[in-house]
Amino acid sequence: MTVILDAAAFVAVEHGDRTLLALAKSERIAGRACLTHGGVVGQVWRGGSRRQANMSRLLDGLDVRPLDDALGRRAGALLGTTGGSDVIDAALVLLASDGDRIVTSDTGDVVGLASAAGLRVDVVRI
Repeated sequence: MTVILDAAAFVAVEHGDRTLLALAKSERIAGRACLTHGGVVGQVWRGGSRRQANMSRLLDGLDVRPLDDALGRRAGALLGTTGGSDVIDAALVLLASDGDRIVTSDTGDVVGLASAAGLRVDVVRI
């Protein structure tokens, strides 16, 4: 199982959410890295390790995938089937595999996208 983080998870960490910090730490201890993509990082990063110390520490231990042409096209195609418009959420869902956990504030959108993609994931509201 992989834990996949959206922007709300990063904001929670930046505000000191101990539950999310503990989750990320337990994943590292288990030899796994939480996962996200560069589009999510772009939504939350505002300029540096001093200003965003908690977020910077979290990012150091993450697997950050590129939001490249291939993922962008797949996300666009998924949005075409759902009628949605949030490419960041669609791309995040497409990083998942069955059994993964997606931590998000957009549970409705993510559940719908995962269903349309044929994925069985655990969507956790932050």
